[in-house]
Amino acid sequence: MADRLPHEKGFHISWDQIHRDSRALAWRLDGHGPDDGAWRAVVAITRGGMAPAMIVSRELDIRTVDTISVKSYHHQSQGEVEVLKAPDADLMGDGTGILVIDDLVDSGRTLEVVRDLYPKAHFATVYAKPKGEPMVDTFITGVSQDTWIFFPWDMALQYVEPYRGKD
Repeated sequence: MADRLPHEKGFHISWDQIHRDSRALAWRLDGHGPDDGAWRAVVAITRGGMAPAMIVSRELDIRTVDTISVKSYHHQSQGEVEVLKAPDADLMGDGTGILVIDDLVDSGRTLEVVRDLYPKAHFATVYAKPKGEPMVDTFITGVSQDTWIFFPWDMALQYVEPYRGKD
């Protein structure tokens, strides 16, 4: 069998699914913060972590939300990890009481960079691949390393030819 391209073993996530899975992540995190179970803030890793972070912060009634902008993907391949924008330093400290949220941990390189900056933060993702699992504290769904996840913000609806014939 020929090697597959990254998109050929795809896991398609709908808006409904990311919403359900992000709510499940919030429920799993509820009551587990260091301040009598509460969390001080949510920090989304942009861009993929923004939708899950918004849902988690809503579900857990966390009003302080910030972002850390990290670039590691160039189209469908990973490159060097670069922090483009950091959250408020006074808010972050060493990360104690902060939920850092992303959509997916793949190789773990992005989370490794962010964890070095905020070692006491709690790192949570909706989806996790095996190589990245050691870098995340909480996740909802594990997927194989060779699966490419198609998130709804990366997709558009379009006509697809039938598998057999044109009728």
